[in-house]
Amino acid sequence: MRIAYFECTRCGEHLPADRPQNVCPKDGGVLYVRYDLAGLRDKVRREDLAGRVASMWRYTEVLPDAKPVTLGEGFTPMLPSREYAGVYIKDEGLNPTGSFKARGMSAAVTMARHYGLKKLAAPSAGNAGGALAAYAAAAGIEAHLFMPKDVPIANSMEADYYGAHVTLVDGLIGDCARIVAERKDKEGWFDVSTLKEPFRVEGKKTMGYEVTEQLEWKMPQGIVYPTGGGVGMIGMWKAFDEMQQLGWIGAERPKMVSVQAAGCAPIVKAWEEGKSISEMWPGAQTFAAGLRVPKAYGDYLILDIIKKSKGTAVAATDDEILDAVRHWSSVEGVFAAPEGAASFGGFMSHEKQLDKLNLFRKELDAARDLGEQCRRLSSTPPVDDDFPAVKHDYDGAARAFVAAYNAAREGNV
Repeated sequence: MRIAYFECTRCGEHLPADRPQNVCPKDGGVLYVRYDLAGLRDKVRREDLAGRVASMWRYTEVLPDAKPVTLGEGFTPMLPSREYAGVYIKDEGLNPTGSFKARGMSAAVTMARHYGLKKLAAPSAGNAGGALAAYAAAAGIEAHLFMPKDVPIANSMEADYYGAHVTLVDGLIGDCARIVAERKDKEGWFDVSTLKEPFRVEGKKTMGYEVTEQLEWKMPQGIVYPTGGGVGMIGMWKAFDEMQQLGWIGAERPKMVSVQAAGCAPIVKAWEEGKSISEMWPGAQTFAAGLRVPKAYGDYLILDIIKKSKGTAVAATDDEILDAVRHWSSVEGVFAAPEGAASFGGFMSHEKQLDKLNLFRKELDAARDLGEQCRRLSSTPPVDDDFPAVKHDYDGAARAFVAAYNAAREGNV
């Protein structure tokens, strides 16, 4: 196995990698996979990537040495914006299962099979569930998913069709996570929840490798990232550190901008208050279901990355996110998911604030998780005489859907 050890991101404890691990047994800290990068430095050059497979597994030396469970994930395009010079859109919607979650689950399920695990379990607000179900099916492993009952039907249906055992829960993703934690030992499940095992970060860090390679090894000035659990941001930051140790890049880093939905913005609140960890967000509400994470397990890592990068955290309202979906579609030709469009919504609504970060001196990687959930908007109720919108008024239909969703959450219907 190419892995040297696991390292706790809180206390620095080293754990052996010859067996599956969840979190640090001492303090519950997130575990990072560590490699002998000093030993690799003189053996692997970035030029060696030329001609390799166009997937995340092209970075094989900094990924686990196990036979991949792959559906072709990674190496998604960087689209130059038609509206903003120097802005690029990383279209993660072209991954298998339609989101960047495919990267993390490819790595996690690869190692689950390597370790001989038979049953995996996770909570999901949508995309992670479909990705786990797909990769578990490809690996011949059982998948058990717990999703909020108001998750978009496209997500629960997708996971069910892949053969996962899907349970809908009357609550939020935290309630789903609690059920997994309470039942996993009795049921024999291995928990692959966000940041509760070390390999989903490994899959998602490949976005950092790709962005840098696709920009011809020039570091973007900033990355605007829609943040729920924040694993993508955490993974990219880890990738930048690894690439510097390999001698592929220098010490320069992009400013990391976290965008959350205004109805669930614990990272934004903690950042504005100068805190190193977030508080549980009460009454979380947003139609961008993947961003409805009241408290990210790795909040301390996200906030530390924003601070070290001299970035910031901003929020976008549901209306701003809907406007961004429409705008990006009509101007860029990218029909983004609400989660992905949140990055543009946050960018537009806080443009003056972001201007102060001097993001436009070079390239800006404008967004990450785009196009991942066109299914969400298509799963809204159709426009007809019983639906409160004018026929063919799709913006009105979408806004009516959001209003109906919020009213239902508040118990008014």
